[in-house]
Amino acid sequence: MKADYLNYQQAAARCVLGAVIQGVLCVLLLVYGARAGDHAAVTAAWMTGLGLIVWVTLAVVYDQKRRERVEALEQEALTANSGASVFEQAGDFRVAGRRLALLQKYVVPIASLVFGGLMIGIGLWRLNSGKKLIDPANWTDVSQLSHGWGIPIGIVCGLVGFAFARYVAGMSRRPVWQLIRAGAGQAVAVSLVGVAMVVGHFVDVYGPDVVLRYLTVALPVFMLVMGAEVFLLFLLDLYRPRKAGEERPAAFDSRLLSFVAAPDRIAESLSEAINYQFGYDVSSTWLYQMMARSVPWLVLCGVGGMWLASCVVVLQPHQRGLVLRSGALSREIEPGLSFKWPWPMETVVVPSHVERDLKGVVRERGETVTGVRTLQLATPPPNLDTVKALLWTTDHSAGEVFYMVRASALVGSGSGSGAGPGSAGVPEGAGKGDSAWLSDLSMIAMEIPLQFAVKDVAAFESLGETVQRDEILRAAAQRVVSRTMRTYTVDDILGPARTEIAPRLKREIQASFDGMNVGADGRALGAGVEVLSVSVNGVHPSKAVAPSFEKVVQAEQGAEGLIETAMADATKTLTEAAGQESVAREMVLAIEERDRLIANGATTAEQRAQAEKIQELLSRCGGDVAKNLAEAKGARWVKHMGERARATKYAGLVGSFETNEELFRARMYFDALVSALGAGRLYITDDAKALWITTEMQVKDVSSYNFKELSSD
Repeated sequence: MKADYLNYQQAAARCVLGAVIQGVLCVLLLVYGARAGDHAAVTAAWMTGLGLIVWVTLAVVYDQKRRERVEALEQEALTANSGASVFEQAGDFRVAGRRLALLQKYVVPIASLVFGGLMIGIGLWRLNSGKKLIDPANWTDVSQLSHGWGIPIGIVCGLVGFAFARYVAGMSRRPVWQLIRAGAGQAVAVSLVGVAMVVGHFVDVYGPDVVLRYLTVALPVFMLVMGAEVFLLFLLDLYRPRKAGEERPAAFDSRLLSFVAAPDRIAESLSEAINYQFGYDVSSTWLYQMMARSVPWLVLCGVGGMWLASCVVVLQPHQRGLVLRSGALSREIEPGLSFKWPWPMETVVVPSHVERDLKGVVRERGETVTGVRTLQLATPPPNLDTVKALLWTTDHSAGEVFYMVRASALVGSGSGSGAGPGSAGVPEGAGKGDSAWLSDLSMIAMEIPLQFAVKDVAAFESLGETVQRDEILRAAAQRVVSRTMRTYTVDDILGPARTEIAPRLKREIQASFDGMNVGADGRALGAGVEVLSVSVNGVHPSKAVAPSFEKVVQAEQGAEGLIETAMADATKTLTEAAGQESVAREMVLAIEERDRLIANGATTAEQRAQAEKIQELLSRCGGDVAKNLAEAKGARWVKHMGERARATKYAGLVGSFETNEELFRARMYFDALVSALGAGRLYITDDAKALWITTEMQVKDVSSYNFKELSSD
């Protein structure tokens, strides 16, 4: 009997609904994965999006089946009303039937191959990018956004995907809806991915991150398996015998996912497989029926065995356990194998190691009492990935913690560094209403990491709840730090007292811890911890007053700069004066020594010896001194030789005068006239009364003659 077209219409509607649901889940996974940087979620989004190919193909096929049924019904109605002779070639009008045949023959196989190829290609791509994230060194710890959104989205994918897969798998039991089983496989694949995400995030919250790290490669491998199964089913379908009228399942109809979508079929399939292997109906034998009737007793025995197994406790080498009987501490057990009364009569508690990050989120690092734990008593350490330079004028980290210290030492109190009230700088009774002492306070930020280890498990466990123990210890230690810092000045903490603050804090914090956890008898059990070290790092004033501190440093650097400049100028001057700085300084010392000898009335011999020393130093000098000495020597030599030449000339004149007095006088007379006339013209005439002088006042170069010179001529 042929199916009604309404069945196909209903199947097409369910396929469209499945495509819409899978598309919405794909968008949710993609947006979350991109925002949170979750590699596994992005891979899941790709796999969910590829499932749309299956749903769309099934919707098209079932819609075409509906059209083919409607077309067949119309043809049957026309044939019944008009007679068979008119529609002998009615097959030529079965357009929808031919399209359906083409879809089943070509479109569905091509869609299967495209689906399988994309699964393999994208799976290989995501596998290559996710392999490096397995290494913890390359793994970036997921943020709070990953847990806050990853777990709800994973739960939605798991529940919605599995519920819809079960619904569609139930539909596929009917032969008319057999093809829709492929959509159930895609829905259950989304459900499995969601469950894997939820498990990974839960394990990361309460334990290691190994599941999340391996999901980055597990999901791509899952995609590769799905793609390989498509090609395997396609090849097997090519060699499988065909029957007339048989509707063959598509290659993208995963057999593996079909078992998960319909788990009730697994038992039926196993029973059929056993019956087939043994050749008769094994499930009907008395042994099989007896085992089926004994299942409740077997389950009860298993549960009882598990309950008795609670008597055995195995602790790791780094753990210490506390046995509680009816909520009260019974004893402490060491690492290894131990026995106790079964649960709930006795339980074993191993102290948990929890840490609170900068955002206030508490993370459990495991159940252990060994190892070194750290408490930040002040400003958290800076993130060196975001802070490039740690300066007083920059923020070291978010949420800096400031402590009150004294701005300056009290008058007459000495240095101000010391141990506390009664010591130097801190009056007796300070801190108990002494307003004069409290009026001069300042604020300073610092990093104070405290490292401790658990030495008494019972005392440490009785200190408080798991998430409260660190806060109790931190509050007690911060109270000690606040009380201690008020006994120091800003200059002490920034300067000489830095080396004594840390040991003092360690002693006082340990004493404070030992005095905690007072029992009913008034005896202090202590916190059960040992303070290993306390350090004071990154001490700096407030960012607002940091420029005032820098002005002092700038002034000191400016003074040092002026001194360096003066020394450079002195060196330059001495070098220019004497050629060498050392020789110039020796010369200065020698001159000062000569002046001292003269002032003290030293003997002439001593003064002469000092003068000779100065003269020897002058001979070694270069620079301006050597230049001036050379110029003085040259001027002296010129003057000496000039005076000598004048003396020699005078001796010659005296000899000329003595040889011929008249000639000497005439020569001197005419020389005097020549000197007096200078450039003037001299005319020599006789004593004639009548004298006529004819002068031709012509100039050869008429273009540039001098009228003044012409008139003078």
